[in-house]
Amino acid sequence: MKKFLAILLVAMMALSALSFASAEAKTYKVGVSIYQFTDNFMTLYRNEIENYFKSLETDDVKYEIIMADGKNDMAEQTNQINNFITQGVDVIILNLVQTSSADALIDQIVANEIPLVLINREPLAYDAEGKTLDEAYEGILNNPKVCYVGADARQSGTFQGEMVAELENHGDINGDGKISYIMIEGDPENIDAQYRTEYSVKALTDAGYTVECLDDQVGNWDQTKGQELCANALTKYGNDVEVVFCNNDAMALGAATAIQTAGRTVGKDIYLLGVDALEEAVQLVKDGEMTGTVLNDHIGQSHAAVDVAVKLLNGEDIENYYWVDYVKVNKAYVDAQ
Repeated sequence: MKKFLAILLVAMMALSALSFASAEAKTYKVGVSIYQFTDNFMTLYRNEIENYFKSLETDDVKYEIIMADGKNDMAEQTNQINNFITQGVDVIILNLVQTSSADALIDQIVANEIPLVLINREPLAYDAEGKTLDEAYEGILNNPKVCYVGADARQSGTFQGEMVAELENHGDINGDGKISYIMIEGDPENIDAQYRTEYSVKALTDAGYTVECLDDQVGNWDQTKGQELCANALTKYGNDVEVVFCNNDAMALGAATAIQTAGRTVGKDIYLLGVDALEEAVQLVKDGEMTGTVLNDHIGQSHAAVDVAVKLLNGEDIENYYWVDYVKVNKAYVDAQ
């Protein structure tokens, strides 16, 4: 009987300790707004945010992730931020729909004293007076509870151009002394699209090559649109098109279909570049059906975003910018893996 009572007492103490531990566990609410769930890259990114937060949970700390789809609509995203504030989230991770409209949203979050981690789309577009957000809104990114996590899009554009320059013919397939290209851009308001467009070409001109822009159209990161724009350009300019630059892999995948349909062969009579290193794009590089892409490290970026969000939740000091490097992904890189 005494032995039974002793066992019962131990069991009750263990149960009491477990209940106490459970009562002491802290659950943080994390509001995450993604500009558009249908974006290939941001799907990988947001899934990794959730997975990484889950991996960081302990008996004492839990994370409730409230994930919202901005549907590429600024009004929709503004409503989501209002809902996050009403729900009393402890930190917000924000992938902006429009970087040019970031000020009001950032100001609202800061006014409610909620730590903010901006990701993927750097809020440095110019306002109506020609000032950057830092200048126009009194250095909002110098706020100790606001930061940006991303990759420098100038680097990704530069890497695209360098991969062309590194080719045996430097992208000048017909030998006329100039590289004739078409550009398929993402969202024109997005700083990443602007930088990739500018710096892919700049890498070639800086290296001393002459370039000719045959066509420059906006594909808004969309695969179907990328296919349509590339097909139209190939119909209009035919064999004059030597290089197709796409601001992301989704549009490059569409362009690859258009190139094949037009009877052109990547690596022989045309070159194709993308950004993101999506699995499908890397396979095309491996198969020789795409010249190259640039690894936009969704794992490195998402982990950095979560790590800094946790720092903010813990009241730790943070930097205002966290940069994750891009990586060139061409045939040599893929074969070496």
